Amino acid sequence: MEPDMHDVPELLIGLSSERLAGKVAVITGGARGIGAATVKAFAQNGAHVLIADVLDDLGATLANSIGGHYIHCDVSKESDVESAIEHAVTWKGQLDIMFNNAGVAGPGGSITRINMDDVKHLLSVNVLGVLHGIKYAAKAMIKGGIKGSIICTSSSAAIMGGLGSHAYSLSKEAINGLVRTAACELGVHGIRVNSLSPHGVPSEMLVNAYREYLGKEDVRPEEVSRYVGENGSLLRGRGGTAEDVAEAAVFLASDRQSGFLTAHNLVLDGGFTSAISSMGFIYR
Repeated sequence: MEPDMHDVPELLIGLSSERLAGKVAVITGGARGIGAATVKAFAQNGAHVLIADVLDDLGATLANSIGGHYIHCDVSKESDVESAIEHAVTWKGQLDIMFNNAGVAGPGGSITRINMDDVKHLLSVNVLGVLHGIKYAAKAMIKGGIKGSIICTSSSAAIMGGLGSHAYSLSKEAINGLVRTAACELGVHGIRVNSLSPHGVPSEMLVNAYREYLGKEDVRPEEVSRYVGENGSLLRGRGGTAEDVAEAAVFLASDRQSGFLTAHNLVLDGGFTSAISSMGFIYR
């Protein structure tokens, strides 16, 4: 399908490398943070983007700015996700990319005091929401004969203990397992399924966690990024950004760049979960 350049602002076309030219993408949780950065990156690379979120004002404004569409979607509700996929197919005739990005932080604190109702809500969004997305994206891709790309947002908390709450870590590790099993089935249809695991990206979720940890209301994203760069990255002074994750999502969505990559968890952590920098003195 040839891209309709009237759907993308002139400025974005000028910046585009067209890695996703003409592709149709649905991004859940696309109204802000990592999702919003990915919406912009996909549009800059020629994709038609449908934002699915519960933040209606933010989502609709962003969709209008990139010539995309917005739909209200609570991913914990299977019918909402089904409707979002149907909307994308009705809009452009196909679905090429599904980015299951929506998620919540959920309850923190000791496992001995954890509120199970809060856990069930978190799992309904972080795990069932991803399952809904994979299910209906796969159905649309198979029906349309599309060898598409399904991407799911996991976390470094699924790799290393102590980086997230118990419930959040549980949900993100579950996503990685689901990605592997879905890749096994859907690979027969040429559909790739991969996950992204960001670390220390100063999203609203992480900034709020730092505010609670420090007991300060005036913590700014730059402070969180600086802290991660100094303490949570082998690339000293370099923390992760939403744009880093967005570019990784473009890579996973691109047939030209990652056409032989599936069942993979792409970790964006500055090497933090693979090595310990505090022992670096032994090499000097």
